[in-house]
Amino acid sequence: MEVLIYGTGLMGKGITQVFARNGHQVFLYNPKISSTLKAYATIEQSLEKLVKKNKISEAERQNILVNIKVIDSIDSAKNCRIAIEAVLEDIELKKEKIRELDLILNADCIIASNTSSLSITEIASVTSRKEKIIGMHFFNPAPIMNLVEIVSGINTSIETRVFATELATELGKQPVLVNEAPGFIVNRMLIPMINEAISIYSEGLASKEDIDSAMMHGANHPIGPLALADMIGLDVCLSIMDVLHKEFGLDKYSAHPLLRKMVRSNRLGRKTSVGFYEY
Repeated sequence: MEVLIYGTGLMGKGITQVFARNGHQVFLYNPKISSTLKAYATIEQSLEKLVKKNKISEAERQNILVNIKVIDSIDSAKNCRIAIEAVLEDIELKKEKIRELDLILNADCIIASNTSSLSITEIASVTSRKEKIIGMHFFNPAPIMNLVEIVSGINTSIETRVFATELATELGKQPVLVNEAPGFIVNRMLIPMINEAISIYSEGLASKEDIDSAMMHGANHPIGPLALADMIGLDVCLSIMDVLHKEFGLDKYSAHPLLRKMVRSNRLGRKTSVGFYEY
C-alpha cells in the first residue's frame, strides 16, 4: 500500500519507519526538501544502530530503506491510499496542511492526523472529505510504542474508522477507539500527571530522581514522569495542557509556570539535549 507521511519531525520519521518496515511504500514529504533529506539520513542512522544491536538484519535495513521514497511534491503521492499528517501540534497549521492534502490527493484517499490532543472535527472542517478524516495518534517512539489511538470526529465514517483500526493492527499496533474529546484517552490522564510531578519538583518536595523513582517503584511505571516529559518533549506537554485548559476551563488543567518557563528557554527534553535531565 502507498502511504504519504507529511512531516519529518520526530513522529514523522518514526511513523515512516513503522510503515516501511511492514512492507508499505512510504512517500516522505516536507515542503523543505532539505528537511526531508535530513530526516531520511536520520532514519538511515537509526536503522544502522538497530543492525549493530542485532535488532534487525542488514537485509531488513535495506528493505526498509527501499520502501521509503523522498518526494518534493505531494503530487508524487496523489494516488496513495492513506496520508498521515505529522506536523507540529498547532490547530491552524494542521488545518492548513490537511487542506493542502485534500486539494491534491485523490478523492478516495483517507487523511489521518497524528494529533495528540486536537479536534478531528475542526481539522476536518476545512476539507471536502470530512468522512475520510480521522485521528491516528501514534506514540513516541513510534517504532517501539504499541498503542495507536483511533480518533473519530463527528463526521468520520464507520468505514474510515474500520480501515484505520485494521491498518493499525496490521502494523502490529494495539488500536483503541476514541470518540473525539480533548486529549483523547492517554494524554488526558498522562499530561496532568506530568504537570503535577513538575509542581512537586518546583516546590522542592523531592528531587527529580526521587519523583521518578517513586512512580517507577511505587506505581510500577516503566519510566518516571519527568523523564517521560523529556522524552515526549516539554513543548508538546505544554501544548496539550493548554488544549485541555482551553477546552475544559478547569484549573486542574493549568500548565505549571515552570513547564512554561522551560519551554520558553528551549529546554524541551531529549530533542534539545536538556530538559529536566541532560542528554
